[in-house]
Amino acid sequence: MGYDQPTRRSYLDMISRISGRWLRLFENDPELYSTAYWDLLTALWAAGEPMRKTRALAAMSAVKSPHTAGKYLACAIERGLVEETDNPADARSKLVQLSPWLQRRMDAFFDDAVNEVLATADDVRTGEADEDAA
Repeated sequence: MGYDQPTRRSYLDMISRISGRWLRLFENDPELYSTAYWDLLTALWAAGEPMRKTRALAAMSAVKSPHTAGKYLACAIERGLVEETDNPADARSKLVQLSPWLQRRMDAFFDDAVNEVLATADDVRTGEADEDAA
């Protein structure tokens, strides 16, 4: 099914608003506005519990080098976005999870993003996307 240009534009505008919220989540720090951090932090958020460090590194699909992925994770830990702990089930591995404050902020971010999606869908259904583009 193809969509008209105003509907496509509504989608693009929605993505832009959500992207802006992601940037504000990190106090407009452009370094954290990257697919590597998106992949890492959303994987940790979605897990909802500590995950093995190696799994977190693998979540950064846009980063091909494990060494580079490790640098992103180390930076997230250093900035207090992610916490690293020993794995009680396996002393050879570490666990990582979002810091509690970032978990709360990301919960709010995703609540806002879902509301944005729903509002945009309502606009498209009611034809307001056509009016906004005019």
